[in-house]
Amino acid sequence: MNATEPRRRWWRRTSPRTRPRTWLRSVRARAALAAASTAAVILAGIGWWVHHDVYRESTGIAQGQTERQFLALVDQLEKGAVPARRSTVPYEIVATGRRAAVAYGGGMEEFDPGTRHVLPAPPKAELPAPPDEGPDWGYATRPVRLPERPDSAPGDRFGKDGGTYQVMYDDVRADELSSDTVAALGVAADAQLRVYVVVLPHAAEDIAGTITEATDRLLLQAGLVGLVLIAAVAYFAVRIALRPVEAIRVLTASVTANDPRERVTVPATGHEITALATTINSTLQRLDDAAAQQRRFVADAAHELRSPLTTLLASLEVALAYPERTDWPAAATTAARQTRRLQALAEDLLLLARLDTRAPTTGPETVDLTDLASRLTEQYPVTERPLTLTCDSTAPAPAPGNPDEYERLLRNLIDNATRHATHRIQITVRNQDTWVVLTVHDDGPGVPTADAERIFERFVRLDDARSRDQGGTGLGLAIARDLAHRHRGTLTLTPRTLGACFELRLPRAPAPAEK
Repeated sequence: MNATEPRRRWWRRTSPRTRPRTWLRSVRARAALAAASTAAVILAGIGWWVHHDVYRESTGIAQGQTERQFLALVDQLEKGAVPARRSTVPYEIVATGRRAAVAYGGGMEEFDPGTRHVLPAPPKAELPAPPDEGPDWGYATRPVRLPERPDSAPGDRFGKDGGTYQVMYDDVRADELSSDTVAALGVAADAQLRVYVVVLPHAAEDIAGTITEATDRLLLQAGLVGLVLIAAVAYFAVRIALRPVEAIRVLTASVTANDPRERVTVPATGHEITALATTINSTLQRLDDAAAQQRRFVADAAHELRSPLTTLLASLEVALAYPERTDWPAAATTAARQTRRLQALAEDLLLLARLDTRAPTTGPETVDLTDLASRLTEQYPVTERPLTLTCDSTAPAPAPGNPDEYERLLRNLIDNATRHATHRIQITVRNQDTWVVLTVHDDGPGVPTADAERIFERFVRLDDARSRDQGGTGLGLAIARDLAHRHRGTLTLTPRTLGACFELRLPRAPAPAEK
């Protein structure tokens, strides 16, 4: 069993099923494959277009050659010359009143027209002849069915049954020719001659096919070479372009959550790699800030926990060292106060941990913030200092959310105002369009503008507040803002000339009549 273990691992490493899959994961290979595939589609489209265009042009050229040869035959006849039988196009010249063809060639001999003509004779010419209006190069075209042939040799231009072909024809009057020409042609003086040229479609197709075949061969060779070059260029271009990405990957892999101080080099090219490097640096900076905040949070939490524990331990050790001189009720009171402080701090830490998980609120309910503010104002415990706590509201202010969390949020704001107020705390609840706006305003020393956002951080207490704070943990405002965000609202410190004013904005729940 042990002897086969290395062999089994070697087989897994060199499995042919794994190697192609790994190669295809490469961005360079995928880019080259995509470029080659796209180029193949484009080149195939261009080749199809060139093939059909060359075929069309070649067919036109072949038809043009047939037309020129036809006009040359007509010109020869009008000049009194009898065309030769050797011709690249099948032709036949017939005349009225004559059983045999005047002349033929180019394959028409396959029908043995020596004793008769294959194509129909023209009608008799009109007398007298119409006035001469100059040379006329016009001709007509019509389909004509050729007769069947008894035999067919390989290479014949026509099928055994003849078939139907397009023919070009033009008429020439015998009275327009010289008497010697008429006698040489063996036609009557009042006869009308007709020149036929059979248009062979396969001849044009042969010419076009030869040209397009050569063109297709060249296009295929050029296309294959082009695909290889395009794939190679795309592969190496992407490889060069991804070098900064590989450098970013290597450097990012060395970054840890405990020490995210490394930064990637931002290229000066200004393209997408620059944006990627900038984004990664921003992410690393946020990770660094989060790690620093976490370290600060742990240090502050340890400090806050150590303070009441130290006080509690010191008072108990003194009481145990001098039991006969210890005021046990006072010692128990001190221990209970410090224990309550530890309990409050533990509850705040547990609540912050739950809020950090972004767990959804249980069961959406509608809470009347006016009723909640009024109830807390009436039930709030009396403090050692004389404070006036009032609530100003004109109408119900319903907001969707958890009643316990709303009560915790408002209690934290009132506790913070109570610790810093001099004589008076004012709670105001108003409806503004689709929002419920609740403010808690105290007449204390206020908060400097530079610390307007800092006071919402965890375990942050200003120096002035520390000297007067009695039992605060520095987590109340942080919990209040997290609860506001949890309910899709905001909590901010609004500028005031006297004291501090915290404004809570929450989405307003629709009234029953509006649903």
